[in-house]
Amino acid sequence: MLKVDPTVQTLTAAGIIAIALSVLINGTLSSHSQDKPPMQMAAETGTSAKGTWAASATGRVEPKDGEVRIVAQSAGEIMEVAAKTGDKAQAGDLLVLLNDSDAQAKLTAALAEEAVRVLERDEELAKGPALDRRNSEDAAFKAERAVFAAQMALDDVARKAKAGSASADDVAKARTALTDAQASFANEQAALQKVAARDDMPLPTRLESSLTLARSDVTQVLNAIDRTRVRAPADGTVLNVWAKLGEVAVTSPDAPLALFGDLGSLRVRTEVEERDVTKIRVGQKAVVKADAFGSQEFTGVVTSIAPALGAQRITSRGPRRPNDVEVLEVMVALDGQPPLLTGMRVDVFFKSDEPS
Repeated sequence: MLKVDPTVQTLTAAGIIAIALSVLINGTLSSHSQDKPPMQMAAETGTSAKGTWAASATGRVEPKDGEVRIVAQSAGEIMEVAAKTGDKAQAGDLLVLLNDSDAQAKLTAALAEEAVRVLERDEELAKGPALDRRNSEDAAFKAERAVFAAQMALDDVARKAKAGSASADDVAKARTALTDAQASFANEQAALQKVAARDDMPLPTRLESSLTLARSDVTQVLNAIDRTRVRAPADGTVLNVWAKLGEVAVTSPDAPLALFGDLGSLRVRTEVEERDVTKIRVGQKAVVKADAFGSQEFTGVVTSIAPALGAQRITSRGPRRPNDVEVLEVMVALDGQPPLLTGMRVDVFFKSDEPS
């Protein structure tokens, strides 16, 4: 059998161990460096091709006034989804229609009851201040119903316009009619309050009180019908639609029907680590970068800083932070109209104060 010199064995084993340790160490260092993206590494070293950063943070892009998760005001089956992702909408535009058959039946009954009470009241003669109040009440109720009718007409014309059977001019006319009806109702309400406040105004009679209650029932039903119409809360853009035809909408914030926001300008919601909170101030300039846009930079300015630390809600790149890390929420308004998309994750670098 071939004999191997013990010295050679020892040297060979030592060489193998050295190579293994070298590979292990290099692999570990490489792993650590890969865990930290270039943006994070630049922030940690405090340097960049363009200067020194005071701090950095992860953020998400959102509309300037935030995203609104629209929830149904009443439960019901979804009968129509009038909006789709990307649609522009004005305040009050119909987004989702729920089943209103029960409410419509109640409206028919309530209007019939109101008509009977009007006939009963009119059998009593009224004069002077009482007659003025009666006429003003009638005018206000008529104006209220006109607002409801104008709103329903606008909803109908808007649906026809999307289907191609009505023009943009038709929609504009319907909007004007609704605005006029709302103004008329406001004027009639003000007039009624003025009449009712007269010093010589007598108390309502029993029949007048019965009519007032009947009209109150009508108003409640009109409001119930309107709650089956899920509308745009303001002028803006439909960012996402989760409502599906035939499903049942519920009045829960955990079951929104649509996501809405104003894309006229954008902001970034960032989370600054506790160690960097003293380096951030309102008015401070910032640079925003997104992976999708490579080395392109977008500028912005800090507009608000939360008054207290809170739990992290934005997932960071690289190694996970401990769950108990406290962060400070900071808002950065973006300059101009950058091509960033809402929901996009970005890296935010806060500029150091210029030397005096």
